[in-house]
Amino acid sequence: MESVNSKSNNSRKIKYTTEKASISLIEAMESAIRNMTLEIQKPVDQDLTGSARKAELQAIKDTALACKELIIERQKLEELVSSLGENGEISKEIDYRGGFAEKFVRK
Repeated sequence: MESVNSKSNNSRKIKYTTEKASISLIEAMESAIRNMTLEIQKPVDQDLTGSARKAELQAIKDTALACKELIIERQKLEELVSSLGENGEISKEIDYRGGFAEKFVRK
């Protein structure tokens, strides 16, 4: 009985860190990217015509764009993890809000 209690107490003592949470999120994003990629690889039903076919093709396009955005966000998160300090926290303030296009806008 005591070993069960001490085991649950030890699991509560595991420190939450930004690095661990970020790595966990990266792994979840990778899984989502694989699932989305498999989804857009499925062939469009040849029996679909008109608006049904157009809707199916639009759904594929939307999924591909969402997957692309997820890949970009995953890359940003990976960069954040690599910038974490020894204590597992962000070592310097980095702005990850600006998108790709904003970096190249002529001022």
